[in-house]
Amino acid sequence: MAIIKVVNLTKKFKELVAVSNVSLEIAERECFGLLGPNGAGKTSLIRMITAVSPPTAGNIWVMGKDLPKYDREVKAQLGVVPQIDNFDPDLTVMRNLLTYARYFDIPGKEAYRRSLEALKLFQLEEKHNSQIRELSGGMKRRLLIARGLINQPRMLILDEPTIGLDPQAKHLVWQKLKQLKSQGVTELLCTQNMEEATLLCDRIAIMHLGKVLALDSPQQLIRRFVGDKIWEIEVTPNNKEKVLQELANLKFDFEEASNVVQAFHLDDESAKKMVSFNPRPRSATLEDVFFRLTGRLLIE
Repeated sequence: MAIIKVVNLTKKFKELVAVSNVSLEIAERECFGLLGPNGAGKTSLIRMITAVSPPTAGNIWVMGKDLPKYDREVKAQLGVVPQIDNFDPDLTVMRNLLTYARYFDIPGKEAYRRSLEALKLFQLEEKHNSQIRELSGGMKRRLLIARGLINQPRMLILDEPTIGLDPQAKHLVWQKLKQLKSQGVTELLCTQNMEEATLLCDRIAIMHLGKVLALDSPQQLIRRFVGDKIWEIEVTPNNKEKVLQELANLKFDFEEASNVVQAFHLDDESAKKMVSFNPRPRSATLEDVFFRLTGRLLIE
């Protein structure tokens, strides 16, 4: 069952097309990833799905409800973790959570119980009386996720949830997100972290310049666009043209990346034809797919 369905969704800001005619479905209880470079349209898509920003064109259904008509009902069942923290700096950690709970009409005692439970989940219970300014950046990221759970959402929307976290905190967040998914929470994860996307997501939509370029499981995306193994050949100005011409003659799928040429979708037997170039095999990753689809140039 699709918990989110968007059809021909478009978002424009004057002449800029942030999201262009996107259609996709997110199944209940899955972790669905949005992966793409800056400016790909990920955050704009999330803002439309969470009824923060109206679409220019297209339709959105969340939990079977037409979003524009039932936005208040839908929001009550969403947990939203923004990319930038928006806590009240004048309130303590606990008071921030209790204040947030009031938006969902959660009674005081229940709000306190849920807040304490969420703080314990992310190992923040000892900070419940601390001021927001006393928290480290990593603690604030964890607190954002804890706050997003106060209304016990059916669906958690996460925009770069582990950005800026140290490895220990990052892995703690990953562990808790896996735990929440196992308990039936659907997760929509917007990220630029390839390891995070591979580890957590059942399916991923790779976005670029407002469009969805590919959508599948991480493993299937890797197999489809680069193969399980990548063969790398180091080249110099003296031999680069020779290597490129030979690979073209062999009709191999390859790509030049600075001083390295990468060959894709080759088995060991085919790779022997490049033995004179001393190719080195390595396991393919989602990052390889990302570069193949979105390119290596920095786009501002």
